[in-house]
Amino acid sequence: MTASADDLVFIAAIAGAHGVKGECKVKSFAGEPEDAFAYGPFLDVDGRAVLTPKSWRAVKDGFIVRFAESLTREQAGALKGTKLHIPRAALPVLGEDEFYHADLVGLAVQGLDGSPMGTLRAIFDYGSGDLLEISGTPGRNGSWMLPFTRDFVPHVSIAEGIITIDPPEEVGSKAEEEAGGVPE
Repeated sequence: MTASADDLVFIAAIAGAHGVKGECKVKSFAGEPEDAFAYGPFLDVDGRAVLTPKSWRAVKDGFIVRFAESLTREQAGALKGTKLHIPRAALPVLGEDEFYHADLVGLAVQGLDGSPMGTLRAIFDYGSGDLLEISGTPGRNGSWMLPFTRDFVPHVSIAEGIITIDPPEEVGSKAEEEAGGVPE
């Protein structure tokens, strides 16, 4: 089975070998972490099936996974850092106002008035909710974080490629000054 790179979703990564029987520690990036193992074989970045999860158990910061493919400890160790993908078609259909992170990264970010605010670089979840990393904001060096809540992100249009935000005043003021306006 192969799938094109555009049809793949990065869902897990191998963190290293575990024990002496060829098991691997795997970090899941699925919304419900255990769901990463329910989509069939994992694919590589080229869409080729590489590993099929056979059994898994939760541990701190991930899962210990035994794959259907027989691995030695050395082979399992050599897989450290391997990104595991699944076909997009295997994912459930989302409801309105639901998004896969992979679909948002790279979208243009704009203020409520349509002013450019940069590009969505990444999405992080440190335990208290998703944070958007935005870069390329006029008048700011580097990137900055914004909580991914309806208050701060009132509109997302994947079709238009735009995320509309209502940034904190200090971010909006700097962008406005750069554009030649005067902050209120």
